Amino acid sequence: MLFFRSEERAREWCSDTGFPLRPLVRMDQLWELAREWYSSRLLPESRRPQPAEMRQIFGRLGLVGDFWDPESDTFGAGPGDPTGTRGR
Repeated sequence: MLFFRSEERAREWCSDTGFPLRPLVRMDQLWELAREWYSSRLLPESRRPQPAEMRQIFGRLGLVGDFWDPESDTFGAGPGDPTGTRGR
């Protein structure tokens, strides 16, 4: 995971290094994802979210697309990589 000040800086870094741009996550989204994902981890009945639950969590946070689909067989499909084949 890399942290950047802005989407512009992330794009610059990708351009400079030749890495494809992957979906970006804001800090507030990351915080809410961690809060929801781990909210019940200390309970005896805690379990990992199932794929449908994962999609709901990601969707509530605005994290959508194949990259965020736990059952997708593509990785990172998006404007810079429409086939999702880079980075495999």
